[in-house]
Amino acid sequence: MTTPAISLFKRRTDAFKGRTDGRPPWMERPTWYGQGLKVLVLGAIVVAVGYPFLIALGTSLAGKEEIAANGGYVMFPTEPTLQAYEAVLSGGVVTRAALVSIGVTLVGTALSLLCTIALAYGLSRPGTVAGKPILFLVLGTFLFTPGIIPVYLVVDQLGMIDSYASLIVPIMLNAFNIVIVRAFFQGIPDELHEAARLDGAGEITVLWRIVLPLSKAVLAVVGMFYAVSYWNNFFNAMLYINDGAKLPLQMVLRSYVLQGDTINESAMGVSSLPPSSATQMAVLLLAIVPIIAVYPFLQRHFTKGVLTGAVKG
Repeated sequence: MTTPAISLFKRRTDAFKGRTDGRPPWMERPTWYGQGLKVLVLGAIVVAVGYPFLIALGTSLAGKEEIAANGGYVMFPTEPTLQAYEAVLSGGVVTRAALVSIGVTLVGTALSLLCTIALAYGLSRPGTVAGKPILFLVLGTFLFTPGIIPVYLVVDQLGMIDSYASLIVPIMLNAFNIVIVRAFFQGIPDELHEAARLDGAGEITVLWRIVLPLSKAVLAVVGMFYAVSYWNNFFNAMLYINDGAKLPLQMVLRSYVLQGDTINESAMGVSSLPPSSATQMAVLLLAIVPIIAVYPFLQRHFTKGVLTGAVKG
């Protein structure tokens, strides 16, 4: 029970802080200088992110003379040209690597979502056989991660060296994503499960017709996490892939941009090449634009999907 002294102290504190309703500070309307500080910070972040992106875009569209005149990089080309993109997309190693990355991302994301949903749903239901030991194994991967050599030996013993499976199977499941999806499934009211079972529905029917339609937000976010992981992964290709025709786009990007390898005419499928800086920036943009294009469609699900699953867990 609140004493008069505590009530008086609370009223005086609220009055001193400019609040009369007792709300905490983070629920108050932001001040003008607070809003201005947010604008400055966000503006600085936008400039820091957008400046190198504009340089990459401008250089990829610039001609040979303009690139040479500006020291190798151009932000706003006066005479834009698509010569670099035409050279990159005309065939050869870059196009093949892009197709490999797209295929691995689509197939890997589908398999990862399927396995994550199956495992998370089983762990979310009470009475699952060996549910707790399996959950402890999943959580244990947060603390104990295998080294490169043991994973390589397992991949080798399974016969996946120099195959597309080596780009998918070692990273098919992620413990964090499993925990998020499991927590979301646990937040679905038990009354829905009981009503479905009274109608004669089995576990697969309940999962397909009730649980999954209610979990679109969290599945969209987890699917995005998996897709970004598959698209950006190059380390597994560097370890397990020996055939250059099976290399993903990120390995090509690493070779041409980071290591400074040259791209010859036969590899690009053209008779003459644009400047190397323009070609490198074109490959760089082709590697990051697909994820940037997909992200805005899933952004609205991020807070709802991840935070809801985490809080309900």
